Amino acid sequence: MAKIITNPKVMLGKPVIAGTRITVELILNLVEHGQTIPEIMDDYDLTEDQIRSAIKYAKKGLEERFPPQTAYAHEIFAGRKHR
Repeated sequence: MAKIITNPKVMLGKPVIAGTRITVELILNLVEHGQTIPEIMDDYDLTEDQIRSAIKYAKKGLEERFPPQTAYAHEIFAGRKHR
């Protein structure tokens, strides 16, 4: 996996893909607005691994703040209602 770093001297300390000034925030915005991974790779000269690392980094941060609810996942997929 590509490394995501934070440095107060680079992009105001926002998480970036190591060796670039491309922020995780930018990657998420591009995906949100419909760009595909291959398009982002071409437009920003990134590898698929770098893009997936940025997405994984954001997901991990969200999961730290809001732990995933896995206890009832099987019920959701089976069409059952929550307790």
